[in-house]
Amino acid sequence: MLYWLLYLKLFHYFSPFRIFRFLTFRTAFASLTALFTGLIIGPLVINRLRDFQIGQFIREEGPQAHHKKAGTPTMGGVLIAISIIVPTLLWADLSNKFIWVAVLSTAAFAGIGFADDYLKTVHRRNLGLTGRTKLLLQITTSVLIAIALIGLQTRGLYSTKLIVPFVKTFRPDLVVDRWLVIPHMWLFSFLPFIGFVVLVIVGSSNAVNLTDGLDGLAIGCTIIAAGALAVLTYISGHAAFANYLELQRMPQVGELTVFCGAMVGAAIGFLWYNAHPAEVFMGDVGSLALGGAIGTVAVMIKQELLLPFIGGIFVIEAVSVILQVASYKLRHKRIFKMAPLHHHFELLGWSESKIIVRFWIASLVFALFALTTLKLR
Repeated sequence: MLYWLLYLKLFHYFSPFRIFRFLTFRTAFASLTALFTGLIIGPLVINRLRDFQIGQFIREEGPQAHHKKAGTPTMGGVLIAISIIVPTLLWADLSNKFIWVAVLSTAAFAGIGFADDYLKTVHRRNLGLTGRTKLLLQITTSVLIAIALIGLQTRGLYSTKLIVPFVKTFRPDLVVDRWLVIPHMWLFSFLPFIGFVVLVIVGSSNAVNLTDGLDGLAIGCTIIAAGALAVLTYISGHAAFANYLELQRMPQVGELTVFCGAMVGAAIGFLWYNAHPAEVFMGDVGSLALGGAIGTVAVMIKQELLLPFIGGIFVIEAVSVILQVASYKLRHKRIFKMAPLHHHFELLGWSESKIIVRFWIASLVFALFALTTLKLR
């Protein structure tokens, strides 16, 4: 909105407004706007949640130390969603289709999380949407995102080819040759692509959700992952950098740097209130929105296969749950004292603050490694 007003409309009357055409400038201001939005309206949101008695319900089988957190305001992810979406709409070029895909994806996943958190509040226990319903809503949203990207691909704005880390020339296309599928049913050729997009986005959304178990853990890792995505997004849209690193250049994707900057600022603003001991929890409305946003951006900038490194801690937390459940069902034995992994370390005697900081360090190492793979190809 401000880009349209200050640059496209008023630039001819006041030449210094030309600075608003620079992506780095708008990204910085989107990040700062998101940060101060979170800091300013944070107390208002927290007090409102307290007034409505929207508190966290702690599961009985969890670490006993967590029971003292019962009643802490949850659904603070509403603050995160506002702090991402509003600055993006203010500072991004709203004629860019990728911006709208990212914004609507974030809003949709936030809506799913909101419904889940609301039902938990109504039931007065740690029970919201059923797992099947939540998964179905996530899959439906991801399918719609994939269809939107197919539309952009038909316009030449997007590619369904994968960029494989460490390999320059191998770029498999996820669209099957339409002559190999049923005649006049060309949409079937996109099924592998749609399935892959669903896997990435739904997996990312749930991985962040599983990581959100300690004060500041998920949001701190999000800051690092969103920062890495901001770098990758800027590079993908920059002609010189993309050519130097032999990446597929997608000019319009570069505008997503503003969105990633807003995500970083919003996460820092929320961490101010979510740091141990937390004044508010993000709830599913925050974790699903952040995970959905991260997965959507990774798909749009063609870094899906790099996402496990960008969000390394999220992947490890999700895998720990999968291994724990599979082991118990197959062998009736547990691998970890408790899953997700951060609870295992709690039961080993690690303090909450130590787990959080060490997981942040590991997340940073993963993100830095992800960025180094751009040249190691």
